[in-house]
Amino acid sequence: MINAKRVTLFAGHYGSGKTNVAVNFSLFLKNNEKQVSIYDLDIVNPYFRTIDAKSMLDKFGIDVVVSKYAETNVDIPALNSASYKMIDDKKRYAVVDVGGDDRGALALGRFAEGIVTENNYDMLFVVNKYRPETRDIKSAIQILQEIEFSGKIKFTGIVNNSNLGNETTKETITNSIDFVNELSKECNLPVKFTAVRNDLAEQLKNTINNVLPIELIKYGNWL
Repeated sequence: MINAKRVTLFAGHYGSGKTNVAVNFSLFLKNNEKQVSIYDLDIVNPYFRTIDAKSMLDKFGIDVVVSKYAETNVDIPALNSASYKMIDDKKRYAVVDVGGDDRGALALGRFAEGIVTENNYDMLFVVNKYRPETRDIKSAIQILQEIEFSGKIKFTGIVNNSNLGNETTKETITNSIDFVNELSKECNLPVKFTAVRNDLAEQLKNTINNVLPIELIKYGNWL
C-alpha cells in the first residue's frame, strides 16, 4: 500500500523519470480524493518539465505551479512566488518535482526549513537502473548524496523507476529489483514504490510490492 505524506518530493538524476513519476503520483492522489498541487522546482532543465503536462493536469483539477517563464521562450531560472504554498497551504497535498542532480536541487533549499519543520513529507530518490549515470550502486549513492547536500533535505525513501521507455518488458522491471534492494540496504532507505507502465502493472502487482501504475507522458500528451 502506498501511503502519502502531505508533501512528497521527487528528485533524481536527469533522465531518471522523476517528472513523469511526479505527474503520475499527483494523479494517484487525486484519484484517492485528495486536493493536490504539483510544484515544478526544476528551473535548470529546459527540456521535459511539469508544464508539459499542464493541460492534462488542469482537466483533473490539479493545481500546477511553475516558473512564470515556463511557457515562454525566455530561459531564466526563476521560481513562482506561489511555490511557497507548498509550505503554507496545509489543506492541500503537495507533489514537488525537484530539479535533477545537485544543481537542480538548489532551489529546494529555499523551502527546506519549512518542509522539515512541518515533518509531514517524503523526499524520494527516483532511480532508473538502466540510465548510464546510475547503473551501479556507487554512482547512484553519489548522486543521492549530492542532491541531499544541495537541497538541504535528507531522502526518506527510494522510487524504482527502472525502465526502457516503450521497450520496457516485465523482465526489464523484475531484473531491476535486486539492484534497487541493494541500493535500499546500502542507504538504509525503504523502497516506497515501483513505477510500472500501466499495461504491465497488472501483470506485476502480485510479484512486486507497492506498484504505482503510470502512463508515459511526453510534451503534454500520453504516449
